[in-house]
Amino acid sequence: MAGKFYKRLLAGAVVFLALLLAGCGVEIQVSTPSRGGEAGGNLKVHFIDVGQGDSTLIEQDGHFMLIDAGERDQGEVVVSYLKKQGVKKLDYVIGTHPHSDHIGGMAEVLRAFDIGRVIMPEKEHTIRTYEKLLDEIAAQNLKITLPKVGDTYELGDSSFQIIAPVRDYGDNLNNWSVGIRLTYGETGFVFCGDAEKEAEGDIVSSGLTLKADVLKISHHGSSTSSSSKFMDLVDPDYGVISCGKNNDYGHPHKEIRAMLKERNIKSFRTDELGTIVAASDGKSVTFPGQETGDSAPSEAESQDYVFNTNTKKFHFPDCKSATSMKKENRKTYTGTREDVIKMGYEPCQICNP
Repeated sequence: MAGKFYKRLLAGAVVFLALLLAGCGVEIQVSTPSRGGEAGGNLKVHFIDVGQGDSTLIEQDGHFMLIDAGERDQGEVVVSYLKKQGVKKLDYVIGTHPHSDHIGGMAEVLRAFDIGRVIMPEKEHTIRTYEKLLDEIAAQNLKITLPKVGDTYELGDSSFQIIAPVRDYGDNLNNWSVGIRLTYGETGFVFCGDAEKEAEGDIVSSGLTLKADVLKISHHGSSTSSSSKFMDLVDPDYGVISCGKNNDYGHPHKEIRAMLKERNIKSFRTDELGTIVAASDGKSVTFPGQETGDSAPSEAESQDYVFNTNTKKFHFPDCKSATSMKKENRKTYTGTREDVIKMGYEPCQICNP
């Protein structure tokens, strides 16, 4: 009883002191302890399959960030995927650089969700896709935050630091890419858009910590990126490559595939696996259902599908594309996703990404 009395007495004294100081014009702020890396649940990083482009969703404890949004025709794909993950607000949207395969679908994303902060480099482009994005940013009364190397932002119990662009790169849009290092507990992820070797050299020279468990391989696996010194400092266990199936650029290039193998970096590719999800508990990173590079377990389950024999795409029966399909192009099938793909059909990127 005495212990409770003294606790109440102490609490009363604190309140009295606060009121007294407030009366003297002194502002009192009561802070709560940081919850640390374990309290808010896992961090998840979704490398969304947008074909030959980039789009990554990061979530932690109900907070979300999107890096890029693929080509313009992928805007609906990205929005649909985000809604399936329960996204209503994006704390941050990062447009790494003004190439259409990174910012093409972003205007549609801005229209679909509440947006906290938009981060883009101070490099303009004359393509209509970029101009439309700027128009949408203005229409939503949003402001662009310019990336400053070293600046750090919080996302739930995780945080990320800006690591690029380090300087002015003239007309090389790839090197203007916004780069970040995301950390959660003891784990880290690095994303650098399409940054090439010149920009990577500047990132290395900046002296910032780059070590990470996962590296989103820059420029879709092009040999113009992933320089030796940069890879030495990041030293990832896993690499994720976002590229389109049978793309015209030959991504990922054989030099990059060989480099990843030589460094014993386990790689995952969206052109082979579709959307890839990595999870961190603050101590280690896993790729649920994909640790062996195999497709997700759902691919082995029988489903009802509707084929479009004209477009060579397959859909779930309730997909709007399936319900509006011409009768002469419509074909139904029950089997596994893997079997359907082997038959030469590609998944609908809206109902079955």
